Amino acid sequence: MPQPLATELATSVNAYLEYLQVVRRTPASSLAGRRQDLQRFLEFARERGLERVEQIDVHSVRAYVARRSRLGLAPVSVRRELSSLRSFLQAQCRNGLLLANPAAEVRSPKVARRLPSAFEAEPLNVALDQEPDGALEARDRAMAELLYSCGLRLGELQPLQLGQFDAGLSELRVTGKGGKTRVLPVGAQARAALAAWLALRPGGQGAGAALFPGRDGEPLSRSAIAGRLKLWARRAGLAGRVHPHRFRHAFASHLLEGSGDLRAVQELLGHANLATTQIYTHLDFDRLARVYDQAHPRARSKSGPK
Repeated sequence: MPQPLATELATSVNAYLEYLQVVRRTPASSLAGRRQDLQRFLEFARERGLERVEQIDVHSVRAYVARRSRLGLAPVSVRRELSSLRSFLQAQCRNGLLLANPAAEVRSPKVARRLPSAFEAEPLNVALDQEPDGALEARDRAMAELLYSCGLRLGELQPLQLGQFDAGLSELRVTGKGGKTRVLPVGAQARAALAAWLALRPGGQGAGAALFPGRDGEPLSRSAIAGRLKLWARRAGLAGRVHPHRFRHAFASHLLEGSGDLRAVQELLGHANLATTQIYTHLDFDRLARVYDQAHPRARSKSGPK
């Protein structure tokens, strides 16, 4: 029986996937995605007669990306597949099979960044103003209040400990992306929601105890928080799709609409780059035009005869 083409290349791919699993301890879901992406490239390589890693060059990578795009694959999917291939080829550079990564010179397809939808201010405030019925609803409302009042990411809310909230200073210390810490002001409504929850909160009272614990005393999982927020929103009459990131976007959008201070919003969100905030917290064109007309010296017409 003849050996299939790209046998050596397939062996290199399998060795790389094993490295990700055993050494890098890549999560099973991510590993499955990498495997699928690289399998598609192996099929392409067989058609092109690429049997070894050393035969892969920038032209073959570009041809693969073009092929995937022509098949109607979404740009975000092509980007993911190219990223998987780029990582594999970079590993082959470290192994000495390639002098340079041929995929490094191939540009990823541009993907239009979708703005997350924000809750409207009035229905969200109506929902948050409702008094909770019992400890669980008090906890859920406090989580929703912090997400909206402080603009937290889910990954910042989930591991919060009691010691990170200073009621006296009305401050919350959170650790964001890249391990960066920022101190956020906690408004009156969020303080009240937290006080109502803390009065009912079971479990340890030490500074290292979970602010939002589950039955086992450990912090609620991210999926549990997302599920509880959906349940809270439904009971509070908050319409539309509910997920934690919508609260953060509502925080940013409403704060920017009220203040126009992009830099301040950037700091509160914990964005390293202002460009991220500009995309994340969009302003409508009419508001931008009004700001321009009011603030720019060349926007106003000169008085007197022309």
